[in-house]
Amino acid sequence: MNTDWQNFLTRHGATIESGVVQHFGNSKTELSATAQGTILCDLSQFGTLRISGEDAQTFLQNLLSNDISEVTTGRAQYSSLNTAKGRVMATFLIWRDGSDYVLQLPRAQCEAIRKKLSMYVLRSKVTIGDISDETICLGVSGKEAVELIAECFEAAPQTAMSVVQQKHASAIRLGEARLQIITTPQYASSLWKCMAMDTTAAGTPCWDWLNIRDGFAFILPQTQEHFVAQMINLDLIGGVSFNKGCYPGQEIVARTQYLGKLKRRMYLAHIDSTEAPQPGDELFSADMEGQASGMIANVAPSPSGGYDALAVLQIASHDAYPVHLRSLLDARLEFLPLPYPIP
Repeated sequence: MNTDWQNFLTRHGATIESGVVQHFGNSKTELSATAQGTILCDLSQFGTLRISGEDAQTFLQNLLSNDISEVTTGRAQYSSLNTAKGRVMATFLIWRDGSDYVLQLPRAQCEAIRKKLSMYVLRSKVTIGDISDETICLGVSGKEAVELIAECFEAAPQTAMSVVQQKHASAIRLGEARLQIITTPQYASSLWKCMAMDTTAAGTPCWDWLNIRDGFAFILPQTQEHFVAQMINLDLIGGVSFNKGCYPGQEIVARTQYLGKLKRRMYLAHIDSTEAPQPGDELFSADMEGQASGMIANVAPSPSGGYDALAVLQIASHDAYPVHLRSLLDARLEFLPLPYPIP
């Protein structure tokens, strides 16, 4: 986390551990506000990679699952980087900064993915830089979120994944009442102050819970290369293009789509457990005879108590059997509806 920004947040009541805001004094109050009010979050749990150079678009088009030509100064998108066998190494939120492309992903993944992307540069006129400490990302969510952005930006993005840009900041609309602001350390404090009086400052777990409820999975080191894109519903949220050219894993992703051989999907679940579930935890159901039927992708504390999680499961297990965390004797998953339909 940028040192000046960290000092600013600390002065405003943030408890920060390992460069991530844990809370602003009362985790339960912040979670309640996340569900019922309007919150303001620092998003330093994410890092950002800048892809620049005259071949940047072609470079990314040949590597990522989505159609990069659709990323403009007015539109962002989700995408993924896959292995040749179609396994997801990273998921991204992508937007433009001038002629450059910015890829947002969990900070824990940044350096490994930067190195992986660099392996493909070869003779391309492309530069890949980690700008995580040069970029400040803020999250605003709740009934007043769009109005607040309009007041601070003089305009707010009107549709999902649309972008409004100012000289020193951009705003991306992630959903009906959820937006992300991208700015620099120099201007982040003034934007924070602009919105702080009408919001509740909230820690990282609150934003993570919102991502989970929206059904978008960020791949973490614990879940890297465990899933094909459709298993984490990337095809259902516009994170895969089936009309573009080849990219690593494209044959597997396309075959899964058109031959209907998908056996696993991602579901939203609530878990009443005193021990916090972790990404990568295995899930079990009686039909699998001792073998895991799924895995936790992302998890966060729930405002109602316990935890909410994105769980990748055998479709047959989800449809017909109770599913449990870690073993058949442990906590049972209670499945909840996602904001988009699952085929």
